[in-house]
Amino acid sequence: MNNSRISEVLKLVESGEMSAEKATSEISLSAPTADLGFATLDQERERRIGFPEVVYGLSKTPKDTAEIATRIYSHSDVVLVTKSSEQAFEIFRKNVPEAVWEEGPRAIWADRRPKQDLIQGVAVVAAGTSDLPIAREAVLTATLMGCDVNMITDVGVAGLHRLSSKADELNSARVIIVVAGMEGALPSVVGGLVRAPVIALPTSVGYGVSLGGVAALLAMMNSCAPGVSVVNIDNGFGAGYQAASIVGATWS
Repeated sequence: MNNSRISEVLKLVESGEMSAEKATSEISLSAPTADLGFATLDQERERRIGFPEVVYGLSKTPKDTAEIATRIYSHSDVVLVTKSSEQAFEIFRKNVPEAVWEEGPRAIWADRRPKQDLIQGVAVVAAGTSDLPIAREAVLTATLMGCDVNMITDVGVAGLHRLSSKADELNSARVIIVVAGMEGALPSVVGGLVRAPVIALPTSVGYGVSLGGVAALLAMMNSCAPGVSVVNIDNGFGAGYQAASIVGATWS
């Protein structure tokens, strides 16, 4: 639980809107970890690294996913669940009515923080519309971390002339996430045009020999363009988090 929430709880007790017992129970959630029996939550992560623990929803049951997310949101003002399901969202929404479901990236999030000035400088470039779900996961992650993200879509190497009209946007960015499947060539192209660091994000989009994104991953790992780093296949969250860290979103 952060300081603003503790202050809010104490004011509720003072006004008589919350019992001392309930306040004690809620504040006790601010212990470094919480043991749910099937998961142990890191409740100090936001204080330690700047953003609370993010839930990876794939392979978790909807009930477990919702319970973990609910507990995180009980001591933090923002929560993000990646690679999840609508069923998990419906369970979570019973406890958190303001929760939002993002169909493209299949993500769940809720945010009750006061409005803040967003950090400029993050751009997300998607090669094709088939890459958009993963690109949107990166956008959502960086946005929740406090970044004003500029998204550029459908500028893959099969129609490279489309990229030229975006030169000013690319050159004004402080960090660029480039999302591509197939042969994964776009990050090398962008890396050869800009000063900003490029985070290459391979997707599993492509025909058989693309091997579910392995071909794009290997191509990006072998990029000859300077300043290109690579995250794992379909890891939009990792790319978004890294970009936000580069522009200083994890620093108070």
